[in-house]
Amino acid sequence: MADDSALVREPPSPTLSAATYANAEHFLQVWNATSFNTIAERRAPGSGFRFSTTCATVEDPSHKDQYGASSTPIYMSATFKGLPGAEFDYSRSGNPTRSMVQHHLCQLQNCKYSFCVSSGMACLDVVTRLLRTGDRIIAGDDLYGGTNRLLTYLAANSNIVTDHVDTTDASKVEALLEQRAKDAKAGTHGPVRMVLLETPTNPLLKICDLERCARAAKKFAPDAIVVCDNTMMSPYLMRPLELGVDVVYDSGTKYLSGHHDLMAGIIACDREDLGQKIAFTINSVGNALTPMDSFLLLRGIKTLAVRMDRQQATTMLVAAYLDSLGFKVNYPGLPTHPSKDVHDRQAAGPGAVLSFETGDKALSERIVGGTRLWGISVSFGCVNSLISMPCLMSHASIDPKIRAARNLPEDLIRLCVGIEDFRDLIDDLESALFKAGAIRRRKDIESIGNGDEEEDGHLATARKLISYERVPVSGEENDDGSVPDLVGGLDRAKIETRGGDDPVAPPHTLTVSAPGKVILFGEHAVVHGVEAIAAAVGLRCYASVSPLQPPLGSAGPRSISLSLPDLGVKHVWAVDSLPWGKIPARIPSSLKGGASGPAADVPTSLDEDFKKAIEASVETVANESPTSQAASVAFLYLFLLIAKREARYAGVSFVIRSALPIGAGLGSSAAVSTCIASALLYTQGVLPALGDDQKVIPTAHAEVINAYAFLGEKVIHGNPSGVDNSVASLGGALSFKRAHEYNGLAANKMESLRGFGKVRFLLTDTRVSRNTKTLVANVLKQKEEEPERVMQRLDAIQKISETAHKALKEGAAANDGGEQVATLSRAELISKLEELMDENHLHLVDLQVSHPRLEEIRTVTKERPASASGSSKPRPLATKLTGAGGGGCAVTLIPDDLQDTELAELIAELQSRGFVCYETSVGGPGVGVLVEKNDSGSPPKTTTSTAGAGAADSKIDDRTRMEIVPAMELTKWADDLEGKWTYA
Repeated sequence: MADDSALVREPPSPTLSAATYANAEHFLQVWNATSFNTIAERRAPGSGFRFSTTCATVEDPSHKDQYGASSTPIYMSATFKGLPGAEFDYSRSGNPTRSMVQHHLCQLQNCKYSFCVSSGMACLDVVTRLLRTGDRIIAGDDLYGGTNRLLTYLAANSNIVTDHVDTTDASKVEALLEQRAKDAKAGTHGPVRMVLLETPTNPLLKICDLERCARAAKKFAPDAIVVCDNTMMSPYLMRPLELGVDVVYDSGTKYLSGHHDLMAGIIACDREDLGQKIAFTINSVGNALTPMDSFLLLRGIKTLAVRMDRQQATTMLVAAYLDSLGFKVNYPGLPTHPSKDVHDRQAAGPGAVLSFETGDKALSERIVGGTRLWGISVSFGCVNSLISMPCLMSHASIDPKIRAARNLPEDLIRLCVGIEDFRDLIDDLESALFKAGAIRRRKDIESIGNGDEEEDGHLATARKLISYERVPVSGEENDDGSVPDLVGGLDRAKIETRGGDDPVAPPHTLTVSAPGKVILFGEHAVVHGVEAIAAAVGLRCYASVSPLQPPLGSAGPRSISLSLPDLGVKHVWAVDSLPWGKIPARIPSSLKGGASGPAADVPTSLDEDFKKAIEASVETVANESPTSQAASVAFLYLFLLIAKREARYAGVSFVIRSALPIGAGLGSSAAVSTCIASALLYTQGVLPALGDDQKVIPTAHAEVINAYAFLGEKVIHGNPSGVDNSVASLGGALSFKRAHEYNGLAANKMESLRGFGKVRFLLTDTRVSRNTKTLVANVLKQKEEEPERVMQRLDAIQKISETAHKALKEGAAANDGGEQVATLSRAELISKLEELMDENHLHLVDLQVSHPRLEEIRTVTKERPASASGSSKPRPLATKLTGAGGGGCAVTLIPDDLQDTELAELIAELQSRGFVCYETSVGGPGVGVLVEKNDSGSPPKTTTSTAGAGAADSKIDDRTRMEIVPAMELTKWADDLEGKWTYA
């Protein structure tokens, strides 16, 4: 081993002109604090060479060139001749050039397996293919834009949901892993199968404690794969496999290549099982690196150590320079970096990327545009220095609200340092800073030549140089009082954004829907801690969003309208008259603890002052009722929270209709809240527009919609359970237990039940109004007066709900691509539900919550006369009350084999007695969005506002029909709309 003293580097001779450090002592302190590359001293297995020697020495005993070529040959052949069993037969599966570079990478990374694929994102694609539908990922909240895009795609198309957390705080990672382990055990969602880490992060250079996070993953999610993106460090500065990570990947386009003349990705692992699976996947999908790119990558690797040493040393100088000026600099090489100790423990150097904040986005644009030597481009790791604004470039695909939630400053500038002379780089950067008005000359520093001419050395030279200081953002003035007004040639339209990063524009026109619900089992008993089973019904509420006339942008006041035809109410509000100043401040999820993300940032409680201000804005109109007023207040509450005052919502019309009977206990208010939330979230761009190729609404979207819908329910009802909005948003069925001494729960518990297939029901409205509070109070009174009798009924209903819960799970059909297999036949499931419905109703009768009209419906459905088409008397149908009882609705299960003629005769009989019948199904999908078909290959649309005049007229006609069509025909109206309904 070399003497440690030999590793101490002298700082380069600072012969700068007008560009250097404001404080020479500060620079020297930073330079001396730099950690030394211990990996450089490690010897490769086998050869015993140190790292830089190993980089330059390509030696694979298994692949000796027959001619003794000093450079690895390029085998540009698709196929290879030979008998079966030969090492190479087809280049997709194996190629000598690629094998050489993979063997070389194993030497550099001290691992068993290395694989070369077509890009860094191809690495992550291969690794995520190890996951299965329903698995969960935990990842950081400061991610490269491409990584974020792939994770969003997996959530939307494979139901592989990602929890984003601040990985720089290992305790938060541990807490989230522990919580998700509990959730998986409870069956509320799938297990965590991957922990995705990146350190330093891009572009904030935050540090993750890899060893501690890997230990936590093995403790709470032992089957999870710990994956690390090591692109920022390269194998020269960090080897995550030695810190407990399972799989490491690098974008070979960056430091390993070094010249930005190829696209490549590198995967490394030590585990036999993972190595074989990754090899199989690469061979299957065919994304292995080409022979030519393998050759170029191998050539670049030879100079990795030399390049990194030069780039890292220069980056230290640039970081110290910016830091001395007073900018907030993100770089783990600075002593002030909050996680420097963690980084130094796991890495051998700070790397060659830094970022800094100016405090003003426009100022940052002028700085970036004013550079000459620093190339404006995405990516890093090149021999040429690059400058960029991540929020406009590499991270532009991330929604601005999500960037804000993750504390990614819009003014952030990222510098990727190359191998140019550090004096030229700092000269150029200083010139751009000065011209942009970001820095000014310090008046307390004397001119060059006024110092002690006899003082020599680096410190003396630095002290003589003209120094600068940062101009406060609030007063960007140069010494002459002028403010440079230039953009320095920064053309945003020409900035590379990694094709496809531009987010699809939010739609101006949109139609959404959400289902109502029925309580199948456990009504009333649920108040006392008994499990209840609720399910989505086929009857839905609908919301349509479209531009007001005159069109947006023309003269006239900015306004929005809300039309509630079923309640006979229409409101029009001037946007600027709304109480924007009363909107409560948001508390980011990062400050609340727990998981982060859009759903976590939704307020969980009402702000009463805000609500009162909104109530004052809801003017009384003709035919206004408490129901319509509550819906209007909920609409404005969500509108103001989600929209922005300057948003293009001025001049927008909202129409809400309900195919559900209102006030019948079928969750119409929750369906309305869900429609309002989804319409606002998609048209405001909080949630990205859905593509016509998406089969389902992503779970992550549905969770955000559900969180806002729950808030709308609180506006309307005060203290709802959350069951109705969860069913309306997520669909299927739901098991719910209220925290109560009866069950010992400390918090309410909900579990989604899906996959059992739709069950047909006849929903019959008695048209008898009832008072839910009075009925609930009566049961409570009975419990106080006759506790033994009532507790027996509650215990019996609990057993019914448990049996139903089990039956629905066992009757679940196999999911697409999943492994869930039905253990209860369809006929057995229907029979079991019929039996439980009858039993549950009898207990409710004993609790005195039925009604003569409900009993009449049961009599008609059980004592049906023989069908006119048959002589035998049909079997009785199971019917029970649903909801509060005392009137309201009853549900009748329709067996799969019931003839349409029999059902028609039953409906006719009920209608003749004054009942209103709705044929529907239970267990269907949740919130729905109408997505227009897009065959042109252009970005998917959910709007027709940019279509031709004919299409616009058609949309207006659809909206008009929506307002006037009878409620019973709304379902047909929605089905006839052009486009495809996509559901959660």
